[in-house]
Amino acid sequence: MLGAVTWFSALTATGQTTVAAAPAAAKGAEAGSKFKGEDGWVDVSGFLDEAYGFLPVVMPITEPAVGYGAGAGLLFLDQPLGKSEYKRPNITGVFGMKTENGTWAAGTGDIRMWMGDKLQTTAALFRASVNLDFYGIGEDPILANDPLRYNLDVTGGVLMGKYLLGKSRWMVGMGYVYVATDVTFKAPEATPGLPDFTSETNVGGILPSITYDTRDNIFTPTKGFFLEATMAVFASGFGADEDYQRGNLVAMYFRPLGPKLFFGLKGQATATFGDPPFFLQPYVQLRGAPAMRYQGQEVAQAEAELRWQFWKRVSVVGFAGAGKAWSDIQGIERDRSVVTGGAGLRYEIARKYGIHAGLDVAWGPDDTALYIQVGGAWARP
Repeated sequence: MLGAVTWFSALTATGQTTVAAAPAAAKGAEAGSKFKGEDGWVDVSGFLDEAYGFLPVVMPITEPAVGYGAGAGLLFLDQPLGKSEYKRPNITGVFGMKTENGTWAAGTGDIRMWMGDKLQTTAALFRASVNLDFYGIGEDPILANDPLRYNLDVTGGVLMGKYLLGKSRWMVGMGYVYVATDVTFKAPEATPGLPDFTSETNVGGILPSITYDTRDNIFTPTKGFFLEATMAVFASGFGADEDYQRGNLVAMYFRPLGPKLFFGLKGQATATFGDPPFFLQPYVQLRGAPAMRYQGQEVAQAEAELRWQFWKRVSVVGFAGAGKAWSDIQGIERDRSVVTGGAGLRYEIARKYGIHAGLDVAWGPDDTALYIQVGGAWARP
């Protein structure tokens, strides 16, 4: 439901889109001045210092749950990215994406700073049709090897705001989301394992949050801490068909272990309360675990990453993670766990902004997956 908004927010705030847009937006400038660093290696920092106006974006999609595909968009930046008095420009954009299994999405969004960068607002409208496999909520022996294919059609919007408290690193936020959904299973009603669902469901709720952030860089952090707690409250008074809640806590820690060695650790816990639609139940989000594959009423997961910048701008990355989903359905406890790992290669594409880009190969119990990374794998704006 919030995937389209997350895609727009994370990409525009972490610099992923600007890197992809660089070749199409040089505006006739000499490549040596904008696309080469002092060491003679390719570097787009000079371009990012001046980039503004309309920028085209192309981003490959490699999520195993929906197959390979591509996303494209057009962003408008009202100020150069590198203008010193602006931490981030105001960004408005439109986007679209499609994958090989027929999944598609389109939308528009706006990220804007107010009150001297004390207040950040995000607004988005989106429409999507997503084809996924349902493996059950928690361990389900019927669906483990024979999932049910379904289509999730969504139309909705989100409005969010975050306010910085004084000169601290704390931010408080509030948002509102409304989405009309239509679910279609490609299976008869009497099929074993079919979840209880209503074909047409309205989802509406408020999204209060609190964030603490001391990272040295929002692109590829090397030190600092990030903590964010969110409690989404869905109720009939906010436009939802039923009353339920979804809480989420995410923490990230980054520390250099040497001049060229960097460690990162991420932990996350999510739980639902009440009776939310099955597609809003949380799932394990790890490289190597397909999206929506490991769902439960409660989910806990952790992933560690070690990056070694062994030669000039080039790094190798190793990572490993574990997650578990728990459920209690009609008095029957079900749980499912997964362990993943992998390795990747990075290139420091914009030294001034601390942006590293590359490719990860992840292994899990289901299949091998590829992930294109621009910035960190755990992007948070």
